Amino acid sequence: MTKKSVVTEVQEIQLAIELINLGARLQLLESETSLSRERLLKLYKELKGVSPPKGMLPFSTDWFITWQPNIHSSLFINIHKYLVEHARISGIGAVMKAYKLYLEQVGPDASGEQVLSLTRAWTLVRFFESKMLTTACCSKCKGEFVVHKLDLHNHYTCGLCHMPSRAGKTKKAKEEAASIAAEVAA
Repeated sequence: MTKKSVVTEVQEIQLAIELINLGARLQLLESETSLSRERLLKLYKELKGVSPPKGMLPFSTDWFITWQPNIHSSLFINIHKYLVEHARISGIGAVMKAYKLYLEQVGPDASGEQVLSLTRAWTLVRFFESKMLTTACCSKCKGEFVVHKLDLHNHYTCGLCHMPSRAGKTKKAKEEAASIAAEVAA
């Protein structure tokens, strides 16, 4: 092994470690590093103490358009665009930096999870690169929000300016509200 290949392998391992710590799925690791699947599996198990989750990666653009995911996706993609345009970073480095900045701005949801995972953020960038998604300016707040590329965007109103009637009214939220009400009454 040459000195250059050792340095490259160490950089790949460092990248994989950082991605795993940010919550990357195995398929993302395989796409963004040149490490073997076996090596990535061992590294994942060593860092997380469990095997990586199984299953397919998200493949539909529709998830990014629904109310709450759209707000989070729009925040992330705007951070990503800014970094690419002004910080002159690209590729997985831009995705990771934008995701870290996104995490600094939003807290976990009621279940303790992030609405937008690193894998979904990476997929979102790929959908933008393949021109399946784009952003549209809200006619009211002037923010840029994720939309389907081929939809009509004249007089677009975002999910924050025109909230759906069921926004935030999940079964879990109702249970938490009932629990808090019961504690207050006691």
